[in-house]
Amino acid sequence: MFLCCYTLLSTAVWLLALPFLALLSFRSKYRRSLPARFFLWRNPPLEEDGLWFHVCSFGEARAVAPLVERFDPALRRMTATTQTGHSTIEALAPGQSRYLPFEPLLWLWAHPQKALIVMEAELWYLLFAVAGRRGAATFLINARLSDRSWPRYRRFAWFYRRLFAQIDYVFAQSEKDRSRLEELGARSVTVTGNLKLGAVAHPDRKLPKPARGLLICAASTHEGEEAPILEAFRALKEYHSDARMVLVPRHPERFERVWRMMQSFARLQGWEAARFSETENLEADLTLMDRMGELVNCYAISDAVVLGGAFEPIGGHNAAEAAQFGIPIFSGPHFFNQRDLFEGIEGIEIVDEKNLAEKLRYPGLWKPTRLKTVGDPLERIEKEIRNVL
Repeated sequence: MFLCCYTLLSTAVWLLALPFLALLSFRSKYRRSLPARFFLWRNPPLEEDGLWFHVCSFGEARAVAPLVERFDPALRRMTATTQTGHSTIEALAPGQSRYLPFEPLLWLWAHPQKALIVMEAELWYLLFAVAGRRGAATFLINARLSDRSWPRYRRFAWFYRRLFAQIDYVFAQSEKDRSRLEELGARSVTVTGNLKLGAVAHPDRKLPKPARGLLICAASTHEGEEAPILEAFRALKEYHSDARMVLVPRHPERFERVWRMMQSFARLQGWEAARFSETENLEADLTLMDRMGELVNCYAISDAVVLGGAFEPIGGHNAAEAAQFGIPIFSGPHFFNQRDLFEGIEGIEIVDEKNLAEKLRYPGLWKPTRLKTVGDPLERIEKEIRNVL
């Protein structure tokens, strides 16, 4: 009964939203994802009898890549929710990477698979229900329920109990996550730690490091974060005039807006600003990294990282990719979605935007970072998946 009612309700929502979605599809950010997800435009079903991995966006796609690569390419099937996620999974499952259709469309779209493996908090009821009814063993991996989101999950516990009844295996990031997941009805919960700590992405090429001066990487920045970071960098330049900064916005659709801000700021300071796509180097005072997939390559040659997503109430981003190089990392206080990951990194400095300049000004006081836990949290997950093949 619940399955039928939920399908009817989600179908009604889809039909009501169609005019708005059609208009939104003209925006560059959604030009590929919305037509594929809500209209199945150029989004054919995955081939049958594979391992279906689903992620939301770029970060989850990068984190799950080492697990996906443990399986035969002929078995790999992948879906993503966002455009950046889809761009990443295309390399992991060539020819079998798709956008995830909106829930009621899954009844028409989803073919039988051996297993469905979903990353983190992509808790779509019909995704698990449809896949399970068509023969797939269902997995939720790297599962987490943040302190901020936990009250909302508890408020709708009646719904999540029905959802978790559709999931066969759950792998949680921490004991706290396990307790919360079990309270919501999750079964067979195993704590494996955060996959982003044990399976960090590594550089795939060596970028040219500036010939002189410190290099600061402002990573995964969001709206409202670039301005205070640039001001903090200006404070560093007062003492170290040959310092350089590479700025890497989180979302590519913001490249042009951030570039205009960087140009204006550089002009006021008498600095040089450049786009990496044009210069292929980081010699300018400020360089916009306007290519996807280069963040870890930037970390590898940086002297310090200012990690965005936490100076505004975003929830934080993956600091492990930078910490693997032992470099100083500064991030903001709003890291509520990455708390377990941050606790696994020794030396990371949490500072609000008002005090960032003071911290950045004195390189002699910067602290190196270290991953507290290095291991292979994927081994248990791989074993369980292979058991259903």
